[in-house]
Amino acid sequence: MTRTASIPTIETDAARVGIRGWAALVVLMLPVLLVSVDNTVLSFALPEISIALAPSGAEQLWIIDVYPLVLAGLLVTMGTLGDRFGRRRLLLIGASGFAAVSALAAFAPTAAMLIAARALLGFFGAMLMPSTLSLLRSIFQNRDQRRLAIAIWASAFSAGSALGPIVGGFLLEHFAWGSVFLVAVPVLIPLLVFAPLVVPESRDPNPGRIDPLSILLSMAAMIPAVYAIKSLAVDGPTWTAGGWAALGVVMGVLFVRRQLRAEIPMLDMALFRLGSFSGAILVNLLSVVALVGFLYFVSQHVQLVLGLSPMEAGFALVPGMAAMIVSGLLVVPVSRRVRPSLLIPGALVFSVAGYLLVAFTTSDHGVVPLILAFVVLGIGIGAAETISNELILSSAPAEKAGAASAVSETAYELGAVLGTAILGGIITAFYRGALVLPPGLPDGVAATARETLAGAYTAAAELPARQGDALWEAAAAAFGSGVMVTSMIGAALVVVAGAIAAVTLRTSPSH
Repeated sequence: MTRTASIPTIETDAARVGIRGWAALVVLMLPVLLVSVDNTVLSFALPEISIALAPSGAEQLWIIDVYPLVLAGLLVTMGTLGDRFGRRRLLLIGASGFAAVSALAAFAPTAAMLIAARALLGFFGAMLMPSTLSLLRSIFQNRDQRRLAIAIWASAFSAGSALGPIVGGFLLEHFAWGSVFLVAVPVLIPLLVFAPLVVPESRDPNPGRIDPLSILLSMAAMIPAVYAIKSLAVDGPTWTAGGWAALGVVMGVLFVRRQLRAEIPMLDMALFRLGSFSGAILVNLLSVVALVGFLYFVSQHVQLVLGLSPMEAGFALVPGMAAMIVSGLLVVPVSRRVRPSLLIPGALVFSVAGYLLVAFTTSDHGVVPLILAFVVLGIGIGAAETISNELILSSAPAEKAGAASAVSETAYELGAVLGTAILGGIITAFYRGALVLPPGLPDGVAATARETLAGAYTAAAELPARQGDALWEAAAAAFGSGVMVTSMIGAALVVVAGAIAAVTLRTSPSH
C-alpha cells in the first residue's frame, strides 16, 4: 500500500506565537550556528592541520568530508526517530554527544584519529539538524511568521560562517589547531540549559514502526555513493569507484522499493512527486555544492597563495557572509508577492555572476576581486536557501516535519560532501596536472609537493631559499590554473539549480 502526499493547507490564518516562540528560535539557532562555525573553522584550519598531521591528499579530503558523509547517511534515520521519540529529546542527546566528542577531536594526535573523531561528530550532528528545523515547523504554525523564522534560522548558517573565520583566525594565531573544535562546548551548554525551558516537545502522533532494514538500506545507499564520488575526484575513473557507485545505486533502489511497499514508510516517497518539495531539495543540494566548493579553494588561495593570516582571511570573507544574511532576510517580504519559480532563478543569477568574477579575476592575485565575488555569490545563495527551506517544510505534512527536515539536511550535507569532493577534487587534479617541479628535488619532497598545495608550502619552507621559492612559485601557479576551470563548473551548477527551480516550482504552495 502506498500513500499519496498532498500539498497541505496554507496556514496564513494560524495562531501567531508570542515571546516564548521567538525565545525558542534563539535557542534552536545555537546548534545551527555551531555546525556552520565548525565547517568554516575547519576549512581555515586545514592548512595548519595539514602541516601538523601531514595527511595525504585523500586524508585531507576525508578530514573535511567524513563528518557530512556520516550525517548524510544518518539524517533520514534520525529525523524519523525524532518524529517517533521526540524531536527535543533527540536534540538534547545530540548536543551532549557533540560537545564531548568535540573535546576529543581537539587533541587528535594523527590524521586517522581526527577522521575518526569527525565521524563521531557526524553521528551526533545527525541528531541536531533535523530536530531544529522540524521543531520550527511545529512552533511556527502561521506561515508568515514561519517564513521569517526560517530566514532567521538560515541566517545562523551565514552568521556562523562569518564568525567562524574570525573566531578561528584568532584561535589559530594564539593557540594550537585543536582549539577550533573546543568552541562547541560553550555554544552547546546554553542549549542544554534553556531548551527544556522554552522549546516544546513535539513528535508524530501516529509514528510508524522502527524498520532496521530501511535504516541499513539508507546508509548502504548514501555512504558507497558518496565514497565513489570522492574516489573519482581523487583517483579518477577506476573500477573501485564504479563498484562503489553501483552498490550505492542498488541499495538506493532497494530502499525506495521498501518505502513504496510499506504501509507506514520511514520516508514517504510520495513527497518527491511534489514539484515544490523535490525542486526545493535539488536547489538546496546544488547551491551548497557551489558554496562549499567555493570556500574550499578560496580559503586555501587567500592564505597560502596570497599570504593572508587565518584571521585576515576570515575578515576577507565576512562581507560575503553578511550579504547572505541580509539577502535571506530581505527576500521574505518579496516572497509574498513573487513566485518561487521566478524568485529563486533570479536570485541565483547573482551567484553565477560571483563565480564568473572569480574565474576571470583570480589570476590577478588580489584579494579584493575575491571579496566582491563572494558578496555577489552570497546574495544569491542566501535568498535561494531561505525560500527553498520554507517550501520544503510547507510541502510536507506537519506530523512528518522531522522526516522532511531530514531530507532537506541530507541535501545540505550531501552538497557539502559533493562540493569538496567534486570542486575540491577537480582543483586538486588540475593542480597535480599543471605542477611543474623544479629540477633536483628529493623524491620525498617532490611527492609531498604533488599531494596538496599545503604540502608544497611545507616542503618549500624546508628547502634552501632559491629552490624553495622556485617550488612555491610553481605550486601557486598550478593551483591558480585550476581556479578558472573550477569556477566555471561552479557557475554551471548554479545555472542548473536555477533551471530546476524555474521548471519544478511552478506548482509551489500558494503564498
